[in-house]
Amino acid sequence: MRSALTLRSRSRRLPRAAVVSLIVVASFAIGCLESWAQAFLPDALRPLSNSASGWTLVTALLLCWSRARVRTAAMLGAASFVLLIVGYAVALNLRGFAYSPVRWGVIGIVVGPFVGVAATWLQKRGVRAALGGGLLAGIGLGDAIYGLTTVSATTGVAYWITIAVAALALLVYLLLRRVRGTVSTALLVGTTVVVALILWLAFRLI
Repeated sequence: MRSALTLRSRSRRLPRAAVVSLIVVASFAIGCLESWAQAFLPDALRPLSNSASGWTLVTALLLCWSRARVRTAAMLGAASFVLLIVGYAVALNLRGFAYSPVRWGVIGIVVGPFVGVAATWLQKRGVRAALGGGLLAGIGLGDAIYGLTTVSATTGVAYWITIAVAALALLVYLLLRRVRGTVSTALLVGTTVVVALILWLAFRLI
């Protein structure tokens, strides 16, 4: 607990340029590591290094640490998401596998700002926490539903079940600590369901 508080206080003291630089470097480096990790991760965890929920999780964690303001978080969310994918593609190509980051890079440009803002709103209360948490939980659940219904035959079910449980745990945490009242609760649940369905349908189409 003390170490977590220390990290938070340090992130507040860091100059904005340093925070931005750290997120940029960390995103690219983690993207590279995710590619290399596929060679030794157990099958049950392999989707973590190549899934929308895995990339969203890393981006959200980095933006939560940064404690950036909304406008900065939106830009950093896009940058982090795209750099994760670019790092992944660079490392994969160095390993001798052809992979283009263009399609997922475009998705990252569109989705990344929302992920960045949602991550910062997790530290708020009420409507903003409901919308931010609903978006992130919806991405996790939508990805899990797609994984369980479409690709589980080749990836197994362990990761998809884990990410679904993590998304539900986020909902429970928000309901207990951040979200109060009928309106905020309805927004949290509604946003989660809508995002999950949209993501599942989008994956089925692409």
